[in-house]
Amino acid sequence: MTNFTATVDSPVGRFGVEGTAAGLTRVRLPADRPRASAGRAPAPVAAAARQLAQYLSGDRRRFELDLAEVEATGFQRDVWAALAEIPYGEVRTYAEVAAAVGRPLAARAVGNANHRNPFPVVVPCHRVVAANGLGGYGGGDRVKRYLLSLEGVSLEGVSL
Repeated sequence: MTNFTATVDSPVGRFGVEGTAAGLTRVRLPADRPRASAGRAPAPVAAAARQLAQYLSGDRRRFELDLAEVEATGFQRDVWAALAEIPYGEVRTYAEVAAAVGRPLAARAVGNANHRNPFPVVVPCHRVVAANGLGGYGGGDRVKRYLLSLEGVSLEGVSL
């Protein structure tokens, strides 16, 4: 099956949601410069675009989407499951996520798993910050700050 891409505009750029009739396969951040496919989106892609637009306008706090099975290690899956448990408007440090998955010394590995997350925003890796600052984000600091600010997270005094 070929992936279909729908795009959603935001103040920080265009997001893309990709998938098939079987489910969402990827969320593209603005830095990826996603381009919409021609034609009608399969239902899971249309739902993902609608829910992402609602989230970006402040009208949605939780996603209810069919995510396609993706290739990942057990550790990555554990980290992504832990990310999904971080409530809207809250953050956790990389070390806190590492402890939550039973690997308290694996904070750096949590960062790597976040980087491999195929569903950013939907599986909220932007809610993970460094103990001493914002931490990294595949979409860039501007997008991470925007998403956290949208959720009401105070970034006052948070350094890069």
